[in-house]
Amino acid sequence: MDDMELWPEIEKVAIEKRRELVFQGAAFDERISLNGGLSSAIYTLKLLNYLEVSQCPSLTEIHEDIQRLTNLQSLILCRNKLASIPSVVGQLRSLKVLDLSANNLSVLPEGITQLKELNTLNVSCNILEVLPDGLSQCTRLSTINISKNNITAFPADFYSEKLDLLSTLVAYDNSIEQLSGDVHKLAALKMLDLSNNKLKEIPPELSDCSKLKEINFKGNKLSDKRLEKMVNGCQTKSILEYLRGKGKGKQGDEGADADGGRKADKGKRQQRKKKDKGAEDEVEELNKMVVRVLHVSDTPTALTVTVSSEVKDVRPYLVCCIVRGMNLKSGNALKRFLVAQTKLHDDLCGKRTIATIATHDVQLIKAPLVYDVKPPTQLKVVSLGRKEMTAVELIRHLQLEADELRKQKKRQNVTGLHKYLQLLQGKEMYPCLVDSEGHVISFPPITNSEKTKIKKTTKELFLEVTSAASLQTCKDVMDALIVKMAELNKFTAEHREEAGSDGEGDGPQEPAGSSETSSELIVQQVRTVDQDGNLKVVYPSKTDLCSTISNLTVVW
Repeated sequence: MDDMELWPEIEKVAIEKRRELVFQGAAFDERISLNGGLSSAIYTLKLLNYLEVSQCPSLTEIHEDIQRLTNLQSLILCRNKLASIPSVVGQLRSLKVLDLSANNLSVLPEGITQLKELNTLNVSCNILEVLPDGLSQCTRLSTINISKNNITAFPADFYSEKLDLLSTLVAYDNSIEQLSGDVHKLAALKMLDLSNNKLKEIPPELSDCSKLKEINFKGNKLSDKRLEKMVNGCQTKSILEYLRGKGKGKQGDEGADADGGRKADKGKRQQRKKKDKGAEDEVEELNKMVVRVLHVSDTPTALTVTVSSEVKDVRPYLVCCIVRGMNLKSGNALKRFLVAQTKLHDDLCGKRTIATIATHDVQLIKAPLVYDVKPPTQLKVVSLGRKEMTAVELIRHLQLEADELRKQKKRQNVTGLHKYLQLLQGKEMYPCLVDSEGHVISFPPITNSEKTKIKKTTKELFLEVTSAASLQTCKDVMDALIVKMAELNKFTAEHREEAGSDGEGDGPQEPAGSSETSSELIVQQVRTVDQDGNLKVVYPSKTDLCSTISNLTVVW
């Protein structure tokens, strides 16, 4: 029986016309079990743009009425026991993120190929053997994760110029036997992971993927033993150079006609490279943006973040770095930076559903730091512009403020932190970044602390990006943030605004041109380690900050 008393959240979302709904964990799983599935009322919430039902093993199917939620942009159905997905999911024409990972899916519905706006597809940790034909119709796809399945091959139409935005393809732990030479058609590919499959060859044409920066073919028994040795050494650049050399040898064996055609193509590519090089030289003369990376080994006192094992079930992924040289004092520089961060949150971070950015003043941080989880009643934070309170109290205050705003402005949408409250619904533990004195300096995805708030006088910034999606997601967001900071710093240096001209200065104004005008940023690497001190990730690494922006130079 579909007892609505079991589902007060649905009623609240309907009454308040909210856009997000999250069911996660044991408490919701018990309700799903008692009800024999999700409440049918959920499919009447036509304003929803974010729906998450996760960690509910009693959920084995989704009703076809899901097609009624036509405004959905993110559908997260991970870590359940779903055996099938109705093909009508293809009617969700606004969908951008689809996460079906860690279920019992043996087949994907063909309807997925009708999702023209889809940019992220995660079907990892299932029992899939094939992917549906027609994925190339999802022309906005940028990230695909099909790892930990039983897939033996990619569909014939997968290697298509139509997928010109596909930058990340994760397919490790499958049974893939062949990677087609047509892989070069995936021109935007930056990261490719085909480790632990059944590949015997790596096509030379892979080296024609000009943006490719990170590849992983470990665990494949390659017929070329020299290449296999290079693969196990994880030398991405060397592997691509070796494949490029094999490609040249192959051309000589294919006859004069083919050789001539390919040489012509190569000649055109070389001409384009020369043309691009000339353009780059011109841009360099017009003051390139420069980002200089300071290696962790060059900084004996480098900051390290320890990651607790408990975060893996809450918000497991984190990357951090320190940035120096960012001019926040001049004019509206700080305000522009905060606006840019908000825009990244709304766009690339999917309104914080995909990732969350936090910024801190390094001088106010008490190192070392620990990324951990706490129960809502024990997590205390001095949120921006507020006094210290527990997470429970903060959420309650924000909810009351949101309700009051709705009444005052007579509208359903809310702004500020209020619009992120649904992201924590149903979570028993909350993620947080804690300093050496036990103070919470960051509470993603909601807020960071007033204690480490950046100001116009901030000279060093500690940046963090957290996500429940993937480590690569964190890296992509951090890359975008640093590129944006370089752009803003260059703008500030060129315009030489007066310090404090926006009325937010912390001291007397300085005349224009009196402060440093260099726009160079220094990015210091930060290591994150597990509780035993083993390295988890260092950012940036050589595969990061590989921007295609022509006037950005990264100096290692």
